Amino acid sequence: MTASSPLPSPVASTEAADLATLAEKAGTTFILALFVDLDGKPCAKLVPVEAVDELATNGVGFAGYAVGSIGQEPRDPDLMAMPDPASFTPVPFVKEGLAIVHCDPHVEGKPWPFAPRVILRTMLARLASAQGLEARVGAEVEYFLLRREADGSLVTADPGDRSARPCYDARGVTRMYEHLAAVSRAMNELGWGNYANDHEDGNGQFEQNFDYADALTTADRVISLRYLISMLAHERDMVATFMPKPFADRTGSGLHLHLSLWRDGESTFPVGDGATDPRGLGLSPTAYSFAAGILEHASALQAVLGPSVNSYTRTGAVSTTSGAWWAPRLPTYGGNDRTHFLRIPDHHRIELRGGDGSANPYLAIAAALGAGLDGIERALDPGSVGGDNGVTRAPLPRTLLHAVEALEADPVVTGSLDLAGLGDGHRVAAYFAERKREEFFDFHAQVSGWEIDRYLTAF
Repeated sequence: MTASSPLPSPVASTEAADLATLAEKAGTTFILALFVDLDGKPCAKLVPVEAVDELATNGVGFAGYAVGSIGQEPRDPDLMAMPDPASFTPVPFVKEGLAIVHCDPHVEGKPWPFAPRVILRTMLARLASAQGLEARVGAEVEYFLLRREADGSLVTADPGDRSARPCYDARGVTRMYEHLAAVSRAMNELGWGNYANDHEDGNGQFEQNFDYADALTTADRVISLRYLISMLAHERDMVATFMPKPFADRTGSGLHLHLSLWRDGESTFPVGDGATDPRGLGLSPTAYSFAAGILEHASALQAVLGPSVNSYTRTGAVSTTSGAWWAPRLPTYGGNDRTHFLRIPDHHRIELRGGDGSANPYLAIAAALGAGLDGIERALDPGSVGGDNGVTRAPLPRTLLHAVEALEADPVVTGSLDLAGLGDGHRVAAYFAERKREEFFDFHAQVSGWEIDRYLTAF
């Protein structure tokens, strides 16, 4: 894989012609000017190509409160979505002439600190200014393909997918060939480098992989890929879900992130020439300190990596049909061992396995980088491989509420979310935590079938 280009700079009015040229070359007739809220909801306006210069120069306006979780009230000024031409993504495989451009929301001419893409941009700028480092990230996108029955229930889209051990089954992949091939072709036409498509551990569960890139590009691609998968599944009367655990007896869907830090075009993670690594993983002191920072802040990170009530059904699973659940419960690290929170598959990267399908990739990457940067700045030690070397680390949070409480108590992770708003009175982490606390109590107020079964005649 070749080195990534530098991170794109924020859009300026002088780039108006660039977006127009890209649209013309791609045969674009409409552009989805897209961004996500803190929950990862994709929000967009459909802009005709005739208005591309207006879009590039002035952006397109949204009523922020109507967007969702993005820090606005009905009385607040419009969010103006300013497009980043570097993210321009033609998607004719969804609709002929359609393209996506990812946007940075602004309010009254300034980047909006509650916008996830702005948060990640700010963290990347901090990483560069503090350590001269660039983050590169790979992402594993897992999801289920389902169909909705006439009674509203959801079933596996492939009726033949019933095996107790369906992972990597050649027949299961082949039965879903049309969908998987359509997604694969789309990724490769876009230059993302799709290199594998497989049946995952749960019935109806799949994963489709693409090459790593700079952190912002990868986060954009995760959002674009979720959109592509959802729309291409819809065309075949299927529902694609990234819900962490839609079935109690099946493994859940992760969003694993492969992280590395680069300086001057070279990775800082491999141990240097002539040096040795007594832990045997081939990593540099920078990589170990980065890992140690993530481990130290793991509980708080889980509020961002697993930001839904359902996330903790996944991490708390006790049994599945296949016999495995793959979601880490302890903040440990190890070599090529998928039971750890941090897996070190080789000396070039660290795989963060705590994230799931509900994670917002911009926030997840920003928070992980903030935690890792803290480890580098404090020269933290991750302890022994597979253990804690005398360091006491609590198990990961058991519910979203516990994760929110850990987030609120951790100034490093909250600071990673608040970074874009410091000095302006904006506290994104507090807003995010309160929204997630409300989400937990909304769930807690429901009367479930489990409660009826357990308590109806128990007393």
